[in-house]
Amino acid sequence: MQRKIQVTGISEFLVSQDGFDCVIDVRSPSEYAEDHLPGAINLPVLNDDERAEVGTIYKQIDPFTARKRGATLTSRNIATHIEALSQHPKDWRPVVYCWRGGQRSGSMALVMHEIGWPVTLVQGGYKAYRRHVQEQLDLLLPQLNLLVLAGPTGCGKTHLLHHLRARGHQVLDLEGLASHRGSLLGQEPGIPQPSQKLFESRLYHVLSDLDLTKPVFVESESSKIGEIHIPKQLFQNLITSKAIALTCDRSKRAQYLIEKYWHLTESPDDTLKLIKRLEFRHGKEQIVRWANLIAAHCWRELAESLLEVHYDPSYERSQKRFQQSVQHELLQPGHLEPVDIFDELTG
Repeated sequence: MQRKIQVTGISEFLVSQDGFDCVIDVRSPSEYAEDHLPGAINLPVLNDDERAEVGTIYKQIDPFTARKRGATLTSRNIATHIEALSQHPKDWRPVVYCWRGGQRSGSMALVMHEIGWPVTLVQGGYKAYRRHVQEQLDLLLPQLNLLVLAGPTGCGKTHLLHHLRARGHQVLDLEGLASHRGSLLGQEPGIPQPSQKLFESRLYHVLSDLDLTKPVFVESESSKIGEIHIPKQLFQNLITSKAIALTCDRSKRAQYLIEKYWHLTESPDDTLKLIKRLEFRHGKEQIVRWANLIAAHCWRELAESLLEVHYDPSYERSQKRFQQSVQHELLQPGHLEPVDIFDELTG
């Protein structure tokens, strides 16, 4: 009797994924880019244009014609993928999924099965994975014991967070997960932000590796990091947890920002576009002042003015969120000693 194609549930897959040699997402490139299972590669059986074409035929002509066209395109694409995978031995163990574990992944898995590879299908596909991520975030986020690093812009919170991780402390780097530094000027150069779904997947996998019985250091954030929304349960935890308030002289913070945001000094036109987005809060006259500083390449003066007029008042308003805090002064941005207070708080 011929062996059936193996099927695994999403929970079982996440526990045993190291037992597979390759995780294959056969959805379209845009679906894959929005979010995907950890470690997956994209081998689409229909690309975005082909998927749209089949969908149009389905709606405007009839399902039978759409299925014939879909089968033609799918067969061609699968043949191309199989040719690229042909170097793998007989015991190569791929796992395949699509949106709901249906036709697209089933078509790829059937060909792999007939070849003789021990292929496995993820039951429920990406949809089941997405549901699992949301359920786990709802379970894990309220359990976090956070220690929040607060402080005005430019005092080196992210630098300190990374140092704490190097010392063995548990850290939740939300800005790293969101690929953004958390302010108007915080877009990482050349690095697009993930989708909301991909951010939440990254967050879930980080939380899964934490010991929830121990404290976790995190930066103070607003409810959005760039275009990413922090989950409501996590934001509520942020604003009610103990905060360690860092302080630092404004002039030193301005110099620190110039060093850390070097890419903005190299692209004055892009920086001006970002500054103009603040007009709703500060008015045209202030924007003109900042624009003149950009035109003159007066970066130190611009940084100090932005801190004084925009960032520091915003930080002062945000501090009303925290119920309690521990004061700790940094001598300069990025200054890491002494940090014994952090060891004591987690001891």
